[in-house]
Amino acid sequence: MDALKERLEAVLNETIVDNVYGTGRIRTLSGKTYFLKSGYPSSTYACEANGLAELAKAHALPVARVVSADSDYLLTEFIERGTPSDTFYEDFGRCFARLHHYHADHFGFYEDNYIGANPQLNIPSGEEKDNWAGFFFNKRILFQFKMAEQRGYNTPVIRSGISKLEIRIEKIFQAAEEPPSLLHGDLWSGNYLCDVNGRAVLIDPAVYYGHREADLAMTNVFGSFPPAFYRAYMKEYPLTEGWEYRQGIYKLYHILNHLNIFGNSYLSEAEYLCSRI
Repeated sequence: MDALKERLEAVLNETIVDNVYGTGRIRTLSGKTYFLKSGYPSSTYACEANGLAELAKAHALPVARVVSADSDYLLTEFIERGTPSDTFYEDFGRCFARLHHYHADHFGFYEDNYIGANPQLNIPSGEEKDNWAGFFFNKRILFQFKMAEQRGYNTPVIRSGISKLEIRIEKIFQAAEEPPSLLHGDLWSGNYLCDVNGRAVLIDPAVYYGHREADLAMTNVFGSFPPAFYRAYMKEYPLTEGWEYRQGIYKLYHILNHLNIFGNSYLSEAEYLCSRI
């Protein structure tokens, strides 16, 4: 830790007066505060920094500003917490829709990154860059399913569901063809903050360009955001008919990922979503 502290002091050109203990707030002699993630060598730090920088390009929602990143740490501004106002979720939903208005020419991203502890494949192969169904099935569902197979979770219900999805996914997604939107990629209640100005600030992204329904589905994986969020989103950028059914397919990606990370506690939900295909 002493070596990391010295490196950070060189980056900041300031003395750190709080000890550096992995993830948490650090404070300098001048009183400035920062947020540090560290602990082990990993490419996750650089990927997260690149994702935050990409989200900032849309000028739709504030993101944690990256100060420095290396192979073993990520240093960002420290977001002082505030109290959500009565219109917080309405404003959040409207601005999140505006984030999704930021488009790219192709699906995916210029680098692979991470979804939790697992790799997230973003570099499209062949026609996937222009084919959302192909990209999502191969780089999201099939990748997680193969991982689940290796871990012994390839139950008959899951195998059957994945097989049906492979046959039907082109038709299912055809009704919602849209240009690739900038996605946070992992938006749940733990991956945004309310700052002292009452704004939602995005943190911990798993960025790529894809269908915006995938982002909204993630907000419903661990409970849901308040209704005002979705009402404001739909008013700003309405979803196309059939989004409720497609949401289950997008949620399947995240449930399979959690199955692969955390194990059996997510197996029944994975089977349920597969049975609904």
